[in-house]
Amino acid sequence: MSNQKRSSVSNVVNEQDVQKRNQNYNQYVKEITPKFSIAKNTIKAFVVGGIICTIGQGFTNYYMYLGADEELAKSYNTLTLVFLSVLLTGLGIYQKIAKFGGAGTLVPITGFANSVAAPAVEYKKEGQVFGIGCKIFTIAGPVILYGIFSTWLLGLIYYLLKQFGVV
Repeated sequence: MSNQKRSSVSNVVNEQDVQKRNQNYNQYVKEITPKFSIAKNTIKAFVVGGIICTIGQGFTNYYMYLGADEELAKSYNTLTLVFLSVLLTGLGIYQKIAKFGGAGTLVPITGFANSVAAPAVEYKKEGQVFGIGCKIFTIAGPVILYGIFSTWLLGLIYYLLKQFGVV
């Protein structure tokens, strides 16, 4: 931490007047909060997400060229994208892409694969069971849980509506 930041933090902590301390804290937060452009981030996310989807479409077309029907080609495409995402996560490349592309890397299935693989890589030093086994679903677990629950709930609503002749 630089001397200027240390002195700024010190001013916030050592101030006795609560109102002045709050003002100092708010000023400190404003100074260290990164500035970003919504338009620039949106464009980067759109481009990176578009590139990922274009690569996925390329894999689908390639598998169909090799003789797979469309449904099988899409399944192979999904497996390929998940594999590549996990591989790039393990090599530390996906995080760099995500830092640049933001939400563009989170929306495709590659983002989900990354969210499962990243904790495994991060916690592998804690061992196979307590590290990888316990932490692998820390990010993806809630997505899986609420995805399954909401699917079940919507399926139940659809079933009830169908039974009463509404749908």
